[in-house]
Amino acid sequence: MLLLRRRMRAMTIEEFRASLREQVPPASLPPLLKALWWDGKGNFDRAHEIAQDEEGREAAWVHAHLHRKEGDPDNAGYWYKRAHQPHPETSVDEEWRQITTVLLHRQGA
Repeated sequence: MLLLRRRMRAMTIEEFRASLREQVPPASLPPLLKALWWDGKGNFDRAHEIAQDEEGREAAWVHAHLHRKEGDPDNAGYWYKRAHQPHPETSVDEEWRQITTVLLHRQGA
């Protein structure tokens, strides 16, 4: 029996930003994108809750971004190291866009 995997089209960053007008994130988003969605809505606590419950480099990257945005450079530095990411020289808004774009692309891969 041949099993076919249906490839989902990745949401674009523009579609993701447009979804921020809603009250809740799209149900199809994986946890880290939901964390970034809540961050985009200005809800640090909800975003942080989700990010700290996830494992791996991508989770560490989101976690680092959140602590950088919060103004906690030491904690952010710890998480950037775990993520194997350099401390960004861009704005926090540009970093949010970068992480979101990468995770959206991987979701559709």
